[in-house]
Amino acid sequence: MAESKIKPADGGPAGRGRRRGTLILGAAALLTALMAGHRLIPNVRGLGSLVDSGAPFLGLGVPLLLLAAALRRSRVALAAALVPAVLWAVLFGTAWLPGGGGGSVRLRVASQNLRAGNPDPVGTVTSLADTEADLIGLQEVSGDTRTPVSEALAERYPYRADVSTVALWSRYPIREDVGVDTGLAWTRALRAVVAAPGGDVVVYVVHLGSARAGDTGTRDRTVTALATRIRQDPAERLIVLGDLNTATTDRMIEPLTELLKDAQADAGRGPGFTWPAALPVTRPDHVLYRGLTAAYARVVRTPASDHRAVTAGFR
Repeated sequence: MAESKIKPADGGPAGRGRRRGTLILGAAALLTALMAGHRLIPNVRGLGSLVDSGAPFLGLGVPLLLLAAALRRSRVALAAALVPAVLWAVLFGTAWLPGGGGGSVRLRVASQNLRAGNPDPVGTVTSLADTEADLIGLQEVSGDTRTPVSEALAERYPYRADVSTVALWSRYPIREDVGVDTGLAWTRALRAVVAAPGGDVVVYVVHLGSARAGDTGTRDRTVTALATRIRQDPAERLIVLGDLNTATTDRMIEPLTELLKDAQADAGRGPGFTWPAALPVTRPDHVLYRGLTAAYARVVRTPASDHRAVTAGFR
């Protein structure tokens, strides 16, 4: 009598292929959910903020899914992999599309985290001045860099306002300036009224609280404090230059972007990452504004700082 043979239902190449296909579908679904719902992740100890900031890099999973689907030779797996690809293009890829901007520029601005202990502050600010900015906002201006920076900029920027470690240099007269309390132990923001072409422009130069993995509380409080101050500011034309320590994709920047426009989003190309300078993966440095029209926005590599600079032009 012949001996019967029973094969496992999932055994052999066919079973393994089905399991791989299921893994591809599951990974595609998970990636899609993360992209679409990253702001729904609870912001416990800054986790949600961290995921928000890294959300554009979720797209790196798409080529892996497409490769796996191609090796699997499965149309279903390929279709599943295309879902997060299309979603990434809609959410983040549009940053590379031509946007607004253009036109005659009346006012140029630049912002730079100078870096405490910068070994060549003069080289850094000289690169900024070469952008032909009319206003230069600096953060982390320490005692040993203030004098050489002032001397390097004095000829082209005769007007200056500074509070603690933030400062503004201007080609145009500064009518008044005052420190702005953002809830830190020391004042790290200023408000200045600049007599710019076409009328006064209020300029804030800001360095908000630091954000670290597991601890964004100080940064979050300073964002709220700055937003409250700007909401109460009656100025029609207003610009914020600074290191806000929060990325464009981070939910915590919303109190500011609900009040102000983002020059990079309106007139730049790409995400405009600025930190770390050698290989930037996020954008803590911003030019926000109201009452003006952005003509361009760019990121500039300057020597000796750990941040790249941001520039913008307005018409």
